[in-house]
Amino acid sequence: MTKNLQTSACLKVSFKSYLARKEPFSEGGIALRVSRIFAVILTLSTSSLIAQVATSPHTVSQVVDFWVTNTEQLVVPAADAMPEGKYSFAPSNGEFSGVRTFGEQVKHLAAANYQLAAATLGAEPPVGTDHETAPDTLKTKAQVMDYLKGSFTNLHRAAAALNENNMDDPIPSKGNRTRLLMLIDAVVHSSEHYGQIVEYLRMNSIVPPASR
Repeated sequence: MTKNLQTSACLKVSFKSYLARKEPFSEGGIALRVSRIFAVILTLSTSSLIAQVATSPHTVSQVVDFWVTNTEQLVVPAADAMPEGKYSFAPSNGEFSGVRTFGEQVKHLAAANYQLAAATLGAEPPVGTDHETAPDTLKTKAQVMDYLKGSFTNLHRAAAALNENNMDDPIPSKGNRTRLLMLIDAVVHSSEHYGQIVEYLRMNSIVPPASR
């Protein structure tokens, strides 16, 4: 228990240093600040849970992987809940000109996961994920679902490679954001698009699996 609390305290100090840094509120600055605020919430809430129920120390890798799993368990069933014939659905009743279709939402979310996981691992992202877009070869719902599941598999790999010694390593190709922040960004981004996926489902009279 003492080791858990010590780990929690170290993480809190690390996240406080994140929030103390100043970025312009442009070119991703706002999103970056939001990610850091989410990081504080994630760490404090999870550390509290660990302190209450854990019988052995939890690593930063385990904590991050918990949230990747939590997000995956929301997103994957929601994506699967939409019939294939509705993957081309996009809202039209209101100011929705140019928005992504349901299938494009899912593919964009997955492509970003691949990009962020690769950055965390120091690897090249899969071909076709440039600008967080999926390959044009993904046509069917089955193909999109496999692509989505694979993206979370990569996030789990990235979380497994994270530890207290490398979590603050900067990634030059990503504006010196750290490995930890890349995975937090993946959870935040996936959660953002999960909210949009839920709205698309309800517009088609489908109750999201998590709400059933």
